[in-house]
Amino acid sequence: MPDIVRMQPLVRSRLDRSKFCSFDVEAIDGSTQPLIHQEARFLLINKGEGSIVIQGVRYALRPGAFVAILPWEITEVTEVLSPLQYYLLIYHFDGVNRLIKSFYNADNEPIDIIRMLTNSPVVYCDKYQTERVRECFLTLRDEVGVESTLTEGEAQPLSSVHVMNQLVELMVLYMRIGKNTSPIFGKKHLPVDKSEIFRYIYTHLNEKLTLKTLSHLFYMSESSISLYITQMTGLSFFDLLNEMRVGKTANFLLYTDLTLEELAEIMGYVDASHISKVFSARIGMKMSEYRKTYQKVNEICKFSESRDAYALVAFIYRHYAEELSAQKVAERFHISSTELNRTLMYQVEQNFEDFLNFVRVNRACELLLTTDRTVMEIALEVGYHNSKTLTRNFLKQKVMTPGDFRKRITLQQTKNPL
Repeated sequence: MPDIVRMQPLVRSRLDRSKFCSFDVEAIDGSTQPLIHQEARFLLINKGEGSIVIQGVRYALRPGAFVAILPWEITEVTEVLSPLQYYLLIYHFDGVNRLIKSFYNADNEPIDIIRMLTNSPVVYCDKYQTERVRECFLTLRDEVGVESTLTEGEAQPLSSVHVMNQLVELMVLYMRIGKNTSPIFGKKHLPVDKSEIFRYIYTHLNEKLTLKTLSHLFYMSESSISLYITQMTGLSFFDLLNEMRVGKTANFLLYTDLTLEELAEIMGYVDASHISKVFSARIGMKMSEYRKTYQKVNEICKFSESRDAYALVAFIYRHYAEELSAQKVAERFHISSTELNRTLMYQVEQNFEDFLNFVRVNRACELLLTTDRTVMEIALEVGYHNSKTLTRNFLKQKVMTPGDFRKRITLQQTKNPL
């Protein structure tokens, strides 16, 4: 059985979930493992040469390469001939897509952004085009800051409007550069790859999706599709479906005032009760609490003394098994949820949810090796509501299930006693 493919987190910013996009600068000097991206990305290659595989197709990376990655696409840097340095934007694709079609498309021109970016995920800019694209990236950097250095953008009037305008401009530049440089831009000219299954599911979440439907579309048996999904993600078909729906639901909670009934209808749930149950099980808090926690907070509180930051880390570490949420912990320490995440990033290089899950999963590892309790019992003891939530977070951190962890570590200890 092949190794499970890692999933990038379902966040645009580890500091502030409410951000529409985040900016960073990254550099790599070697090939990478395959990744499943839950959020959309734009990359602009500044230096270096190499190759990237997107949805099973190889593309050259060089200065001026402009890369568009959509949610639930699989990428892998397979070759680095000289160290690559690039700008990275992680952004809310559904928001940009709706914005272009609803407000910017005054002429009602037919626009299929998903198809264009799907069929042509890399375009190559000349010197003039590169500078225009780079200017958009740097403008966004000035607005939202730099993620890896915890640098905030300078506060400006109508910042969110400016951010969305720049993302729309980037999208327009991408499509124009592609159309002007390639006669086949936006046209599919290669066989369909199995990895397209993930993107198809993501773009049809409001429909009644079944393995039978996917079987007809991708010319694979239902069992083969089910096995492929599990091998790639560690999740069953229905768990993956819920994972994707919860991600989209979270964005609707942040950027709209839709009711639970309206969200249930949009996202393909049975009713408001169903969507509430699934969301709470996956995220660990009620939808109303999530919306309240991660909406923009106007006042930013600062720590007066560094000992408060250590007290915050200690509190989470000692109370991980309790019903904790970013909002509750932030209120306890009289700060905003954004400042809570910023403080944790400085102290432990993780935001609240990542750190809490890190502590819980590590404690679960101890219990798996030192007790004979079931996965469900361990899940409840470390603070999760069910075994699925533990398994989902375990997969993200350890890239294996709790059951596999217990078997593999036990086998290693038996063969190599210390």
